[in-house]
Parts: sequence; C-alpha cells; structure tokens
Amino acid sequence: MTIVTDSAPVPGFRADQLEGFRIGVTSDRRSEDLIDALERRGGTVLHAPTLRIAHAEHDEPLIEDTRVLIDAAPDVLLATTSYGIRRWFEVADSAGLGQELTDALAETDILVRGPKARGAIRAAGLDDAGMSDEETTASLVDKTLAEYPHATAVAVQLHGQTDEHQLSRLRDAGVRVLTVAPYRWVSPDAADERVGRLIDAIVARQLDAVTFTSAPAVHALFGAAEALGRIEPLLDAMRSDVLSAAVGPVTAAPLEAAGIQPIQPQRYRMGALIRLVCEYLEQNRVLRVQTRQGDLAIRGASVDIAGRRIPLSPAAEALMRALVAANGGVVSRAELAALLPGTVDDHAMEVTLSRLRQTLGVPGLVQTVVKRGYRLDV
Repeated sequence: MTIVTDSAPVPGFRADQLEGFRIGVTSDRRSEDLIDALERRGGTVLHAPTLRIAHAEHDEPLIEDTRVLIDAAPDVLLATTSYGIRRWFEVADSAGLGQELTDALAETDILVRGPKARGAIRAAGLDDAGMSDEETTASLVDKTLAEYPHATAVAVQLHGQTDEHQLSRLRDAGVRVLTVAPYRWVSPDAADERVGRLIDAIVARQLDAVTFTSAPAVHALFGAAEALGRIEPLLDAMRSDVLSAAVGPVTAAPLEAAGIQPIQPQRYRMGALIRLVCEYLEQNRVLRVQTRQGDLAIRGASVDIAGRRIPLSPAAEALMRALVAANGGVVSRAELAALLPGTVDDHAMEVTLSRLRQTLGVPGLVQTVVKRGYRLDV
C-alpha cells in the first residue's frame, strides 16, 4: 500500500534538512532540478538515470505522423506531457508545419492529462476542453470514451513508452487512433555504470531513499537488477530499509506490485515530492536514543551527539545502528562482525569499533561488556 501523505508541517527550507541522508535519483529529464533541490537541503545524491530520453536520429517519422494528423483533423487530441507537446510543436515549426498543425487542431477538442500539458497546449496558442480526473493516461481515455462516444478519430501524443492497452481501448470502441511520438525512453549505454552502482548502494542499505518520477524508470531498475542477478536482495532492501518515493500513483504502481510501500505526495508534482521526502525522512527515519552522555540521533550516515553532527563511514554506521537499536542491550562481537562487509574476525571488528569511538569523541558512550560484546551507555 502506498503511503499518500503531506505530513504535518516541518519548518520550510533549511540547508541542513537532509544532512546525513543519502538519496538515489533515477530520473533523466529534469534531474538537475531534483538533484539541486536535494543537495541544497544538505542531502547526498547518487544519480543513476535508469532510462534516458532519446529523440530519433531523424525527425521524419514524427513529421510524417504530423502530416497524417493534419489531414485527418481528429475529433479529439489527448495531450499527455508538457515536454512532448513542446517538442512536437518545435519539430513541426522546423518542418514548416507549425501553422498547419495549429490550424488543424483549432477545431479539435483537446484533453490534457495534467496542468503541465495544459500549459504547453496554451503556450502553443490553443486551448483545452478538459483535464483527466486522475492525471493518468487511463483516466484520459476514460474521459474520451465517456464524453466523446461518437468520435471517429482520436490523436494521442505518446510519452516515452507506448501504452498499447489504452490505445486498444480506443480502437475497440471503433475509433481511428493517430499517434505522434516526440520522444522515447531508452536504456543507458552499456558503458554507463551508474545503475549498477545504484543497485549496489540499495542492496548494501547505503541509501536512505530512492526517488522515482516515472513507472518505466521503476521497471528499468528492476530489469537491470534482474540482469545482474540481484533482484531479490534489491527488493528486500526496498521493502524494508530503503524508502521509495514516487511522484504519483502511476509511478507507484509497479513498486506496489513488487510488495514495496512507496510514499507519494497528494499533488503529483516534483516540488511536492521534494517536500515530502524531506519531511518524511526527518520525521520517520531519524533513530533517537537518550544516553548518559546526552541525546543521540542517527540521521542517515551521520550521528548527532554532544551538540555535534558527525559523518560516519558505512562500517561505523552499521555498528552504530546496531547499538542504537539494542537501546542499551548488549550486542555480541559475532553480531557486530556479521554487519561488516566480507569475512571479518573479532579483531577486525574491534579495530572498526575503536575507530568509531575515536570518531564519536565521547568517552564512555560505547561500553565494553567483558566476554559478551558492546552496549550504549543509556
């Protein structure tokens, strides 16, 4: 079940809001805006676009589809994405078809999937006749079938990957379907190792959250993990320790189908997604415990103690989380050693723990329990 929330207000923008937290970004288009927003709030970002937007090497197919659409003068146009509409009209203008396209659509009822597509339609000098109820292609088709039962030709602006099921619904109703595809989604180049690094980081629980802005990006991540033989550990991490954040219900659907419970904002916008990630991590992913040396809090890869925020190495973080989770209980050497990568004996674990104590700089905080293990002094 997706957690749909706009949590109780946290004070607005703060440069330290995401300090210590590590966030994976899977988007390609507009990723710079998302990354910049997260980093300005103190987050550490791992960017790995699981899909990228690609234009055809030549725009002739799009131009030819545009000519067919102009000649057909469709009853209805379904505008699905702002970027797609803008690029379509730019290509049409470059081909000398801009005015013909605008004239052909002047008498067409244009239905938009959401506010961004509406803005692009209006920027093209046209107006829309309505918006889908749920900002999805499926609800856009629902609206078409319900409100235009006598339409004979419907044009659809495709977005990245073709939803053949929705096109079939129109065809099954006896409608001639015309499509234009201003862009498409493709997998990253084989030489691009970023997706592999993202999968490694998720499996190792070295990310606190991963953001998704499209369903194809989710499918692509799962496909890449499967190809690497790591789909089960990836899903296990995303079902437990690594938060998934989806921009809306369509994006959340493949996550839910895999047994993952993503969070998503009530408004399906990037700004709302950024705000929700900040609030959710602050409110739900900070581990706190009271110790005799003061309050201690783990924020992602950092710990707050004695008025300081201290960054932790992955090994130190793993040990610190186990000690905090025990809340003063003893954690055995074997349990702590098992948390470290590779084959680690007691001596190697003790060296790591000694470095953790030095990093924290709070004498007595991590106590040795002779012949048993270690505990926090709570």
